[in-house]
Amino acid sequence: MKYSRVPLIVLSLAAAPVFASDFDLSLTNDSVKGQVNFLDTNADMQFGAGYTYHEGSRHIGNVDFHAQGRTALGNLPATAGLGLRALGWDDDRLDGGAIGLGGFGTVNIPMVPGLSLHGALHYAPSILSFGDSEDMTSLELRASYRIIRNAELFGGYRYLNTDLDDRSGDINLDEGVMVGMKLFF
Repeated sequence: MKYSRVPLIVLSLAAAPVFASDFDLSLTNDSVKGQVNFLDTNADMQFGAGYTYHEGSRHIGNVDFHAQGRTALGNLPATAGLGLRALGWDDDRLDGGAIGLGGFGTVNIPMVPGLSLHGALHYAPSILSFGDSEDMTSLELRASYRIIRNAELFGGYRYLNTDLDDRSGDINLDEGVMVGMKLFF
């Protein structure tokens, strides 16, 4: 009996919303990234996973784990999180990864309902880096607008850089202005 993987893949994708809180898809000029977060913004913890394909056969995976909570920045409602982002990457001749410590923050702008600003920063020193990575910096800034109750559009900037171990220089694994959408389940 011959088995086909196609029905299994279709079934897995159809079941994803049951286990996910949100899914976001973003594009730069050179890359595409998908990210799934498994718990909603009201949960005390957040767990997520993502995959980025960068032009030229560069593959980047990430797993995120953060403690999160509601707070206020001045009079603006906000959500903040602290934790880690594990990143692994593979290029033709090089590969590496790191476990970056850092966090994220999202601020809602009440004067413009639906508008929010989001930032995330994670840094991994050499002690938390492996493979060809000496250290790693991940930065993401975005402005989002909630179009409907369960979907928003965003634009921003993404920067992922690693210094190379035993080589001079560094590599921008992914960098550029991005646009995307986020779907809430």
